[in-house]
Amino acid sequence: MGGQRVLAARRLLARTLDDTLPERDQVAAAHAVVAELGSPESLLELVTELASGAGDPEACAGLSYRHVLGFDKLLLVDSGPLHMLRAHVWHTGTDGTGREDIHNHRSTLASHVVRGRLCTELYEELPETGPGARVSAGIRAARFEETLAEGSADWLLAPAGPARLRLTHLGRYAAGSTYALPAHTLHRAWCDTDAPTVTLFLETGGRRRRHTDVFTAAGPHPAAVPKVPLNVPAYLDSLGALAELLRSP
Repeated sequence: MGGQRVLAARRLLARTLDDTLPERDQVAAAHAVVAELGSPESLLELVTELASGAGDPEACAGLSYRHVLGFDKLLLVDSGPLHMLRAHVWHTGTDGTGREDIHNHRSTLASHVVRGRLCTELYEELPETGPGARVSAGIRAARFEETLAEGSADWLLAPAGPARLRLTHLGRYAAGSTYALPAHTLHRAWCDTDAPTVTLFLETGGRRRRHTDVFTAAGPHPAAVPKVPLNVPAYLDSLGALAELLRSP
């Protein structure tokens, strides 16, 4: 059952995000959507409504889970293959507040920091051979192609050879900040505060890439990384805890 805030969020997504737009305009539209929905007041109203059972809690719970890096990914609004609006919650005192592997996404993304602070790094891949290649340049990493397993949400990681990357940008985003990136952009993000950090995260666009690229300097990855979805009670409890966090100073 859709509540008032859920329906309003769906209408905003449908009205603002157009898959036929050029990529640059899609990025700008995604930026505008999360900035509007990510104000503490707006997000609190949406999360409170969802915590009461509005929307589709069974479907959203099945696509919500604790990420291997230690933050919660809570699906708020699922518009099929076009738009997925999530809350990301980094908790203090976990082992997962470190930096992600460098990666890109299947579609355009945007993130609004609701509370706390997020750091991001952007990278470009350097040629291994040919004009301009330097053996000592860049960060050496192992490259993987990441896909989703059929019949489950598990990540499958296939080795794709060595790579070299160069850092191009470092940003720190305090509460109220927004950034948006094209799907192919190589980046990583992490929370660098002792207080919990909450972001509103949107992936949008029907022209999704078939795989993402993942780079790590920490050695090989397992061939598959399981995702353990939340059940409905755990999902609703997580939304209730998020609402309390949004109400706190």
